[in-house]
Amino acid sequence: MKSKGTATWNGDLFNGSGTASLDSGAAGPLPVSWASRTEAAIGKTSPEELIAAAHAACYSMAFSNILAGAGFVADQLDTIGVATFAKTDAGMRITTMALTVVGQVPGIPEGTFLELAEEAKLGCPVSNALVGNVEITLDATLAS
Repeated sequence: MKSKGTATWNGDLFNGSGTASLDSGAAGPLPVSWASRTEAAIGKTSPEELIAAAHAACYSMAFSNILAGAGFVADQLDTIGVATFAKTDAGMRITTMALTVVGQVPGIPEGTFLELAEEAKLGCPVSNALVGNVEITLDATLAS
């Protein structure tokens, strides 16, 4: 399977603007700008926001699979991904990705939930694409 996204940009970096689209047609065209990356979104997205959403979705899928392999089915997993875009000595970079997951998983002991949550972080394909370049943190909570 190959996934395709496209982008169009007009103008210079700081004053220009563009769009990003998903080839599947599920979203887009989504407006993007430098200001939406560095100041405030104001109705526009950024590559970092798209990566954060992709990571949250990927992590949720990986965690649900790991839970199922351990004999548990999640009623719901709510995952937030937060990508930090910052200036470094090497230039502008995504420096951290913070994942937060709250899970409703009937019958699972909290320790098992936390252990499997961490395992999912290590097994998620998007995590694997970022590891070594971006610090990834995880805050997992089992909802009662």
